[in-house]
Amino acid sequence: MDFSHFSLLFPDEKTQQDHFEGRNVPDIDMFTLQELGLLELFTLKNSELAEFFTMDPAVMRYRMEAFRDMLDNEQIAETLNRLMPVLGDILELRRMESDSGDTANYLLSITEIELYISCIGILHEGLSREAENLHSDAFRTLADRIRELAESDYYKQLNKKLEELTQRVREIRSVTIGVNLDQQLRPREAGVLSINAVPFKSGDIIDKILRLNFKGDEYTCIANLVPFGKKQSDNEKTALSLAFNSAINDVYKSSLRSWKQIVQNYVLENTDFLLNLIPEFELLVRGTEFLRQLKKKGCILTEPDIRPVSDHACILKDLYNPCVALKIDGDVVPNDLDYDEQAGIYVLTGPNRGGKSVITCALGLCQVMMQLGMFVPAREAILSPVDAIYTHFPTGAEDTIDKGRLGEECARLSEIFENITSDSLVLLDESLSSTGSFEASYIASEVLAGLACAGCRCLFSTHLHELAAKIDEINELTKPRGGIRIDTLVAGIGEEGSRSFKIIRTKPDGKSYARDIAGRYGLTYDNILKMIGKQ
Repeated sequence: MDFSHFSLLFPDEKTQQDHFEGRNVPDIDMFTLQELGLLELFTLKNSELAEFFTMDPAVMRYRMEAFRDMLDNEQIAETLNRLMPVLGDILELRRMESDSGDTANYLLSITEIELYISCIGILHEGLSREAENLHSDAFRTLADRIRELAESDYYKQLNKKLEELTQRVREIRSVTIGVNLDQQLRPREAGVLSINAVPFKSGDIIDKILRLNFKGDEYTCIANLVPFGKKQSDNEKTALSLAFNSAINDVYKSSLRSWKQIVQNYVLENTDFLLNLIPEFELLVRGTEFLRQLKKKGCILTEPDIRPVSDHACILKDLYNPCVALKIDGDVVPNDLDYDEQAGIYVLTGPNRGGKSVITCALGLCQVMMQLGMFVPAREAILSPVDAIYTHFPTGAEDTIDKGRLGEECARLSEIFENITSDSLVLLDESLSSTGSFEASYIASEVLAGLACAGCRCLFSTHLHELAAKIDEINELTKPRGGIRIDTLVAGIGEEGSRSFKIIRTKPDGKSYARDIAGRYGLTYDNILKMIGKQ
């Protein structure tokens, strides 16, 4: 049975090979995931999330089927959670074997076989219970292969052979050592005479009294060997151990050879098959936990309609930020985003704490989750994969000593332009906030024009409300070069300046934001008159 190319994340050998050779792999790194907020709630121990992103719709659909099986059948996650520690023990044994002698390797190999058989038993028991409820190709194929393996004659013979070997090892309780002496009673040569199934008795008079047995026999010690005394040096201990292990190796030489052949021909290949799946098991288990938390919170999850990359499709109904949804006590406010011929780029303005950053991250998280092969946080989703996600969010001052804050922001924007294609997604949140509005608006206009000419999808959330007034001018500027159109979104304000967190596709009214800010700080004309005592 060839398990070498089986995968729970890739439908066939070709898609798996393409991924490992860097084809259909988007540029979505761990820094981007950190900025989007995903790593606070979804991390892996044995690998990094960035290793699993794909642009291949067939791979995404294959994974979504697997995630659906796991969401519908909790027993699968329980089975994999039982399996993972056992696989971890096998990995630890592999590390120990490289530093061990022949006898130790013999015993470690037996333990590895025991662990391997335990793994197959866990999988067979767990998946066979859910066999009728499995619908994904991934888990149906895994269940079939495990059943085929567990019911094979070779596997049954392996169990029998293991039982014989472990019984033989466990029966060892002592060895009988013979020492030849010269005429001066000095040790001339020594060797193991027999391996015994019973321990030797000390021979002490107290021990005999307690056993009520004063007879001597071949397993009764009449004098302890000096090297095991308290005055034994480290060199003496090492020498004795090496001599003893060498003798044991000779005794087990034939068994070691036959056992090594069993391990090489069968066990290592099939154990490797399971060990190679550890990252996949972990992604599915941790991803399912994340999705299940959202469902428990009452959040909607949907399987996206995946369109070709060249379509640059992005139509989202009731999109929400899943990370925010899991952090707040109440319900998160959903919003619609519709990228069409009139809007390949959106400029999102609105009041502070009005939901601009939340929806910007929500778009990125939705794209990320789809390209991991997960369900997405929206009621409806029509999406094309992207070849990269680039973020430009407010950061600390780690690189501002030489460049200054504005210089650092511009350097990061320049780096984005060096890498984007028309198939990329760019998310800008409060970019250019380190300078005055006049300078910031000028640079932002240039950046928007460049993004339009690049043809990439973008959401630019900004405090620069006056920037919206330049959108028509920018569209006219880039039109001759085939630039995609830019449109505006507004984070709404309710009555008395309350935040509605609803994102509306409309032209912004800068005055309303100014009134909102002035009101929050008591800087309305009527209030100022009260403060200066003129009313």
